[in-house]
Amino acid sequence: MASLGLQLVGYILGLLGLLGTLVAMLLPSWRTSSYVGASIVTAVGFSKGLWMECATHSTGITQCDIYSTMLGLPADIQAAQAMMVTSSAISSLACIITVVGMRCTVFCQNSRAKDRVAVVGGVFFLLGGLLGFIPVAWNLHGILRDFYSPLVPDSMKFEIGEALYLGIISSLFSLIAGSVRASGQPSPRATGEGHCHWIAPEGAAEDRLTLATGSSKGRNGSCCDSVQVELSRCLPSQIFGSLHLGAPFLPP
Repeated sequence: MASLGLQLVGYILGLLGLLGTLVAMLLPSWRTSSYVGASIVTAVGFSKGLWMECATHSTGITQCDIYSTMLGLPADIQAAQAMMVTSSAISSLACIITVVGMRCTVFCQNSRAKDRVAVVGGVFFLLGGLLGFIPVAWNLHGILRDFYSPLVPDSMKFEIGEALYLGIISSLFSLIAGSVRASGQPSPRATGEGHCHWIAPEGAAEDRLTLATGSSKGRNGSCCDSVQVELSRCLPSQIFGSLHLGAPFLPP
């Protein structure tokens, strides 16, 4: 299981990734006007996002309009909307699950389920970061392709907006947080699966091993020995965790 400091770092990165994804999803600056060629002198600059587009005039006034229809948008914009919303929802769920699996919380203390919940939260962070990275990378590829294409007019070319940079950083934060949380596998000592080793110190009278042998007949008529073990230094949970049914117990 990951250390407490590493858990806190992973959770903070995941929370920052979630907040950055939400802001990047709502910003209208996924694409901004490119001032190249004939469009180098213009009085209006345009920027487009997932939900609205804005026009900035030379006077400094900015007007934004929400898209009148969602079904009439290009397929890549619709896919980006769905992925970003899903990424935000999964990352929000990952933040809640991760809190339960952290060592510094009071939920399921000293339980194997706590370690498993922490791993599940990390997997959700990975999934949320991946869903947030795909639409950002796809739009980034489309902007660069159109910008360097000679077939696209200069007035139709756009540059990379601030929202894409924020989306890339946020998705990377979520992926790193998921890797940190998902890689924290529980150790045998943390899960209570360790074995109890009985060591009798010299001159210690309270550490004793009592063996009482008897005989009882089974179904096949054979005799088997019964062994009674008393270990004063070992906890009952450790004793029963280390003894296996059918395995003979050998005193030291």
